[in-house]
Amino acid sequence: MSLKLLLIAERPEYRLLVRKHIEIEWPTATVVEHRLGEDEPLPGEFLAAGYDAVLIVGAPPAESAESFAIALRSKTDFAPLVLVLLEEPPSPPPPPSHGLQRLYGRKIDRDQLIRALTRASREQKQALSVLRGQPGYEQRYRFGSVVIRGHRNIRQIGSGGMCKIYLAESERAGALVVLKVFSQVPDVSERIISFDRFLQEYEIVARLKHPNIVRIYDLGIADDHSYIAMEHFPLGDLRQRMKSSLAPSMALKYVEQIASALEAIHAVGVLHRDLKPANVMLRADGSLCLIDFGLAKADELDAELTGTREIFGTPYYMSPEQGHAELVDARSDLYSLGIVFYEMLTGRKPFTGSSAMEVIYKHKRAELPAVEPQHALYEPLLKRLLAKAPEDRFQSARELREALAGLKTPA
Repeated sequence: MSLKLLLIAERPEYRLLVRKHIEIEWPTATVVEHRLGEDEPLPGEFLAAGYDAVLIVGAPPAESAESFAIALRSKTDFAPLVLVLLEEPPSPPPPPSHGLQRLYGRKIDRDQLIRALTRASREQKQALSVLRGQPGYEQRYRFGSVVIRGHRNIRQIGSGGMCKIYLAESERAGALVVLKVFSQVPDVSERIISFDRFLQEYEIVARLKHPNIVRIYDLGIADDHSYIAMEHFPLGDLRQRMKSSLAPSMALKYVEQIASALEAIHAVGVLHRDLKPANVMLRADGSLCLIDFGLAKADELDAELTGTREIFGTPYYMSPEQGHAELVDARSDLYSLGIVFYEMLTGRKPFTGSSAMEVIYKHKRAELPAVEPQHALYEPLLKRLLAKAPEDRFQSARELREALAGLKTPA
């Protein structure tokens, strides 16, 4: 028997001890840890459908762990729970409840734990078997006209010209994911450029394992539609964060993280080409994450996808060369990052206009508006990032990061 377990505990020594017990009994088990009180709370829509069981370890006093387990179990179709309470059992003990096993004792009894998890796993298999036989079961996995097994549809959260975007629970990832479902059915007799870009997004990101780059969980084809399942960011994007004022020290931390992601991208010959606050997401731990590679270009991929005489991206954040459909390289992404940095500091975009072409013209010809006196320290950095000519900018993300490391910021 294999096992996929969600382990929830506040103290790291409990997580380590349980993991050891599990791995001795099931060497191939998958144990996903949730650090209670540190990680973002489990989403309300989360049912742990991809797990055989959920294990919660609670230290005295047990009331909070007990309440937490009962709240989870109250959700329809939530996975079976094993609640380990490191205290003596109350008198009288609580009555048994369906889908929730309680284990008591000042130490974790390994044999008791293994029996409970085995029982929970059996319950989960039986519950899923019953669920599959119910009318309307297929509707759980329907995304518009497309059925994607292994992904439970929670709700549609967006749409674009080439795809619809859903919040879903992935059984494979064991987490909520953002599911992008391609809107067009690819015709093998006709090359569809947007479809190729959609697939390219996965190919680019999947090979980049970096803390500031979105995690991709799955790529597939269902009912002749392609889809990508990727990391979900409940805290939203940098655009939302920038609605509140940002201290310069925080803006610099964000710039450093984005630059780190760009360094990893550029190292494999990939340009993002659409860097903007809406494509920078926030994690619960305070880190940033770069997303949306639909306009990215890998040097080794077919240049027809994003030919040099086409303009892609968002005019407010375009480099002068990108806005004029000239050849672009890594320094174009750094220019876009400079625009984001300027906006984080000042609360406004440096170049605006009544039309996209007016904004593009200003990127090429207009002087960079001066920042407020309190931000004068960062003006040399901004001017170099936002130089009109690429050769006058930082020549790489690494060079930018070195400059950031040497910048003396006020305490």
